[in-house]
Amino acid sequence: MTTEERSAIEARIIDVLKTVYDPEIPVNIYDLGLIYKIEVKEDATVDLDMTFTAPACPAADFILEDVRQKIESIEHVAAVNVELVFEPAWDHRMMSEEARVELGFD
Repeated sequence: MTTEERSAIEARIIDVLKTVYDPEIPVNIYDLGLIYKIEVKEDATVDLDMTFTAPACPAADFILEDVRQKIESIEHVAAVNVELVFEPAWDHRMMSEEARVELGFD
């Protein structure tokens, strides 16, 4: 897989991540800054590190499964490994400008 192909897959991953929401927050998980790493490997496997706004997120299982299913549905993705991490701890400064405005942080 070429660098360009991996970049195209990463762009599609970002697009689908922008369709995943925590049911309690009206901003997608990508713009919330919950995605720490997206790595598309040469064998078309995707490694993704993500977190939640709080470790005890009641929607965690739902969100993780939504992320996994949506990434696996992308053409040319062979498999996805979603790793839930809590370091560094998430805070509101990790949100995109649009998310901060939407949630009233600016």
